[in-house]
Order: sequence, then C-alpha cells, then structure tokens
Amino acid sequence: MNNSVTNTARLFAAGLRALLVLTVVTGVLYPLAILGIGQGLFGDKANGSEIKHDGKVVGSSLIGQAYNLPLKAGQDTPEPDLKWFQGRPQNGLGTNTVNTQYKLILSGATNLAGDNEKLVKMVEDAKAAVIKDNSTPGYTVRPSQVPPDAVTSSGSGLDPAISPQYADLQVHRVAEKNNLPVAQVQKLVDEHTEGRLLGFMGEPTVNVLQLNIALKNLTKG
Repeated sequence: MNNSVTNTARLFAAGLRALLVLTVVTGVLYPLAILGIGQGLFGDKANGSEIKHDGKVVGSSLIGQAYNLPLKAGQDTPEPDLKWFQGRPQNGLGTNTVNTQYKLILSGATNLAGDNEKLVKMVEDAKAAVIKDNSTPGYTVRPSQVPPDAVTSSGSGLDPAISPQYADLQVHRVAEKNNLPVAQVQKLVDEHTEGRLLGFMGEPTVNVLQLNIALKNLTKG
C-alpha cells in the first residue's frame, strides 16, 4: 500500500515538473523568442506594416481607409471627401454595433452573383458617381475610362490599393479641389505607382494612404 502511494506521488511530481517545464518553454521562452525574432528581423511586418505621418501612426499599408466628410443630419452614409484620392468601394463590408466600413473586425466580399440585380445596381450607381465626381471643367470622364476597381469592392473589402488607371482618373478632380497643377498631382501618382512583383507577377498598384500622405505634404508646402 505504501509503495503504491509512493509511486503515485512520484508520478504526480514528475507530471507536475513536466507541466512546469513545458509551460515555461512553450508559454514563455518560445513566445519571447518568436517576438524577439519578429521585432529584430521583421519589425515593420510584426507591428502591422504601420504607416506614420508627422510621428503618428495613421494606418497600415495593408488596410484600406475611407476618406469621407463628416455625416450630415439625416444621412446614413457619409459623402466622399473629394479633395483626397478615393479607394475601392466598401460594399463588401458589413456592419455591427462595434464597427462599420473600414473600422475593422468585419471584412468580406458581397457574395452576390455577377447578374444579381442588387450588385448590378451598385456597380451602375458607383460608375455614375465616379464619372460625376471626377469630371471637372475642361475634363470629362468617359464611361470607358472607369476601371473595374473603381466600382467593385475587393474580396476582403479592405484592399489598400487601387489601379494606376483609377488613380489617373482622379487626378484632375484632386488637382482642382486642392488648387494644384494637374501635372504636379499626376507626378505624385506616377511616383507612388508600384510595378508588378518581380516584374511579371500581379498588376501595378497605387497605395491610396501613401498617396494621400504625399498629397497632404504637397498641400502643406
């Protein structure tokens, strides 16, 4: 009987030691090692690919933002602030009591079929708005100029980038709203256009947040 109790106590002690060792190794040392490696070798990515302006974090290079005017009385949806370059539509994002639109937690596509009447109307309305908003005196946007990313949300709804075609389409409007020469704003777009990965993978893109930061710096100067 005493031997049985002693063996049980030894097994319990051995199990407890193993638990403590594994807790320290996998619950403390391993996470700290990974944290150190992440911060040391991949600090930018580990911290969320943050973008800073004037010493403050203003967003992530991986997450799109909305550039809207404050809600007016009676409005459910804010109007876009047309002095800034606009990103892709946010139709894919849902809402809840915690967040709406680009305020995170929710993401996703509309999951509507290509011939769905609701989706067709959203695209048609978005196209009409793009043409209206970006046409300026002496420059009229043609329907054929409107690229797909100007009227459709991305699969996640959080795409931070737009096509160079959509950025180019907005140049005249942004220049007019900020009292800047068109050539100067076009130069900003060209400077912030990223080519294909390794020269052949993917499509050229323009990060909207980085472009708007450059625009803000230009208007301050």
